[in-house]
Amino acid sequence: MLQKTVGIVLHTLKYNDTSIIVEMYTESMGRGSYLVSVPRSRRAVVKSVLFQPLSLIEFEADIRSNHSLYKIKEAKSFYPFSSVPYDPYKSSIALFLAEFLYRAVREEAENRPLFAYLVHSITWLDECRTGFANFHLVFLMRLSRFLGLYPNLENYHEGDYFDMLNACFTSQRPQLHSSYIFPVDASRLINLMRMNYETMHLFAMNRMERARCLTIINDYYQLHLPDFPVLKSLEILKELFD
Repeated sequence: MLQKTVGIVLHTLKYNDTSIIVEMYTESMGRGSYLVSVPRSRRAVVKSVLFQPLSLIEFEADIRSNHSLYKIKEAKSFYPFSSVPYDPYKSSIALFLAEFLYRAVREEAENRPLFAYLVHSITWLDECRTGFANFHLVFLMRLSRFLGLYPNLENYHEGDYFDMLNACFTSQRPQLHSSYIFPVDASRLINLMRMNYETMHLFAMNRMERARCLTIINDYYQLHLPDFPVLKSLEILKELFD
């Protein structure tokens, strides 16, 4: 049955000389794998350039209940980027977040609040001009709400440790495991949780502090998501912004 929806590109893989497999998170069907025919012709109905990391695609696909790979019949850009592909900082962020979402968001069921959050975040990044150095950190912390991993902020006091295994702050250093961070890092994490895209430019961090926060967040997800791998784009992102 042919269905129309909007999807966010997470990952692409060459299938053969004229086809690619695209992993997308969609508005109405959650996560899915799609076969896209991209013949090398100027008259091709669908062009491979559409399927860049985090691109928003409106498409029609043949959805069959006994299949895990759906064939796309038509596709076009739902939101043409104005800056992400052309800004080296934004494109590096998009590459990292697409890889992160590809590994972290695995649900095949519809989740419209999550989809709306992703669309809002992607378009915000594309439209902003300055002050987005902390964008990926804020994005990942807020994403944890939708995945059921948001830390418990109750009873936080300055000087607390953050117990990453139990997702809570504690005045005592955990004794039964080593998955915790010290108070100086815990306070940065609290600041990140209080930020949003409009206010994050007010929280100054240097590159080393930002890289440290990214490592902590990545380690936190690895603790709570089974088989979450080391991300190829992680080290590249740590080198961005001064």
